[in-house]
Amino acid sequence: MSQFIQLHLLTSYAPSNLNRDDLGRPKTAVMGGAERLRVSSQSLKRHWRTSELFEAAMAGHLGIRTKRFGLSLFEALTQAGVKEKSAQKWAAEMAGQYGKLKKDSLEIEQLAHISPAEQDAALSLVAVLAAEDRSPSAEELKALKNKQTSVDIALFGRMLASSPEFNVEAACQVAHAISVHSVTVEDDYFTAVDDLNDGKTDAGSAHIGEAGFAAALFYSYICINKTQLIDSLQGDEALANQAIQALTEAVVKVSPSGKQNSFGSRAYASFVLAEKGAQQPRSLSVAFLKPIMDIDMGEAAVKALEKQAENFDAIYGDCADSRYRINAFTGEGSLTQLQQFVAE
Repeated sequence: MSQFIQLHLLTSYAPSNLNRDDLGRPKTAVMGGAERLRVSSQSLKRHWRTSELFEAAMAGHLGIRTKRFGLSLFEALTQAGVKEKSAQKWAAEMAGQYGKLKKDSLEIEQLAHISPAEQDAALSLVAVLAAEDRSPSAEELKALKNKQTSVDIALFGRMLASSPEFNVEAACQVAHAISVHSVTVEDDYFTAVDDLNDGKTDAGSAHIGEAGFAAALFYSYICINKTQLIDSLQGDEALANQAIQALTEAVVKVSPSGKQNSFGSRAYASFVLAEKGAQQPRSLSVAFLKPIMDIDMGEAAVKALEKQAENFDAIYGDCADSRYRINAFTGEGSLTQLQQFVAE
């Protein structure tokens, strides 16, 4: 079994604003002395994790990420016939197992990732407390935090500051996607016209605005520690393989949702290099330290990426035991075979 699975992707987006900063403009970063377009790893992971594609593939094996678990437990307790004062107290004790609660609130101060097993345990305890009309014991509260984790927690990790023994180290690391070339963020000046304005008494627009945008060919890098993923899933290698295949399809197909209604910037990856092996992982982003400046940018980026992989191999020895490529620029490879490769 290969410990590490690495995915290197090139994905082209037409004018878009996939991931905004605090001013509403596309996120950027300076690399190799040039400004690049950027999509944060947080944005990428959330869109993959919550996509219909990933949720359908991993149904029953996904947790919830929420501050509001205590409110859900309170509602379940009151619906089961528990008096409101008791329901408030018991729900707070249960939700408090996943993090410190806000003052005079059932909300957890930080987002807590809660597995299906933990959700089931909490609802089962709700039924017991309602039937026996009593508060939860210390042992019952401790048992709510279950080491049987979900696929998304195993992939992307979990931190419970109050109970570090239930933390889960992420088996998947995701780099910020960055353009392989320099960019200039432009402004789209737009207006909206009132449909009931006949243009005679008032010829002006009802709204005027600006929206930042840019187009880019992005390099993305994902590394999955399969050994760790299997360990986090209690040795279930079949489920780990299913998760890796589902994540690979999401990575290749799912776009960030920022400003999609304005730009319609959906895209599939145009090139994927998948690698497997026990060797120490490494990104190939250095291939684009010098911005790509070529009319045929797709072909030039693929050549730069593969040349960098060859150079690393020449210096350090083979950096992967096996590789598989799909190339939508030339029509080579297939998603089905890529998924088979990453799970073998």
